[in-house]
Amino acid sequence: MAENQSINKNVKQPELNNEIKTPIWLSVSQAAKIGGVQTKTIRRTIQYNNVKYKIIGNRYLIDLASLIIFLQAKTKLKNKLNQFGLGQYVDKWK
Repeated sequence: MAENQSINKNVKQPELNNEIKTPIWLSVSQAAKIGGVQTKTIRRTIQYNNVKYKIIGNRYLIDLASLIIFLQAKTKLKNKLNQFGLGQYVDKWK
């Protein structure tokens, strides 16, 4: 069974000083739990090319770094990230 793999390269990403050698890829449901948002928010984000993602088979995989950057860009999503998502375990973001 061959895997269909495509990577979206139209995502605006800030320049990072250190290149990430092994990115962490999350499913839609994992990304929603980490972000403290619903899965439809993540799917909408994919639809508008706001995060870096790839498709394996019929599943979306979202890059963790681009997800965190996107969630911190908007105030409402940043608050959800900090209150219900990964941010509740982080004292200070870089």
